[in-house]
Amino acid sequence: MFYYFIESERDPAEDPLVLWLTGGPGCSGLSALLYEIGPLSFNMQSRSSTVPTLAYRADSWTKVSNIIFIDAPINAGFSYCREGDAYHSSDTQMASQILEFLRKWLDNHNSFKNNPLYIAGDSYAGLIVPVVASKIANGLLALENILLYSTDIGRVPPYPVIWLTQGYVVGNPVTDDNFETNAQIPFAHGMGLISDELYEYFGYLLSPLWANSDAVRLSLGIREGSISKWKRCKRYDASWYTRDIESAVPYHLILITRGYRALVYSGDHDMVVPYLATQAWIRQLDFSIVDEWRPWYVTGQVAGYTRMYSNNLTFATVKGAGHTAPEFRPKECFAMFQRWLDQYAL
Repeated sequence: MFYYFIESERDPAEDPLVLWLTGGPGCSGLSALLYEIGPLSFNMQSRSSTVPTLAYRADSWTKVSNIIFIDAPINAGFSYCREGDAYHSSDTQMASQILEFLRKWLDNHNSFKNNPLYIAGDSYAGLIVPVVASKIANGLLALENILLYSTDIGRVPPYPVIWLTQGYVVGNPVTDDNFETNAQIPFAHGMGLISDELYEYFGYLLSPLWANSDAVRLSLGIREGSISKWKRCKRYDASWYTRDIESAVPYHLILITRGYRALVYSGDHDMVVPYLATQAWIRQLDFSIVDEWRPWYVTGQVAGYTRMYSNNLTFATVKGAGHTAPEFRPKECFAMFQRWLDQYAL
């Protein structure tokens, strides 16, 4: 499986390790890196080359964490396999592929085995993140000589085989179609739909030009003949992917009641997964409220609203953000992520 790894700008040895899963299913991790939370974005002002140029993103989440952006499942982005049958995947297969990838990655990057581990993602990854986190929490990730992290017990001495995870993050998460479909019409009624609220797609045209250029593919080490053409998101088709997880709510319930911290955030202008749907399944968890609905701020301005539940569950909206919230409100989303990561209230 192909991935992009970027070390933290702050303290790679101590900062958390985040495995970021992009939505789709079938969207490349490069999409999240370039458009959402990575340290690079396209220079929209540059016209000097046929290959789009890159610029530094000041609000990258890699300022405070080490992040692995993975092309998952196999057949997404630059990920490929030699066996034809393996090209067909599903929700559960993708979760297993990601778990196996993470095990091998940590075995090959021993220096990061002691870092707190977070599983994170947005959009369709809302179904996959809690499944992967649950598998890790249940001891299905066998690693050698690492430290266990838990919000309940803190750090414990190393043992020959141990399991690791600190928590998870899901943004605008696809969780249960019953909630999301039922919320779309009342959400549209409450928000109103006008033409200037539609996404501007121009920026999305740049990533294929960049990723498919010979120079970039050479720099990324793409094997010749493996992937003929990179696509930001592979179009969903039942012939190559089976949606076999109907609801992620039970996984959230298991993880949170076992003491794992969770941040769930939603752009409040998201029509794909309206925040009303996310609030609905969170209410179904039946956790008590420990910090009532209130605004949270960045540089003195309201950045959204948040509510804290028992068992370390934080829900937050991001004001003015669409489906991929960090893409629309990078400064606010970075502030939210950093505060939560450092265990401060939003």
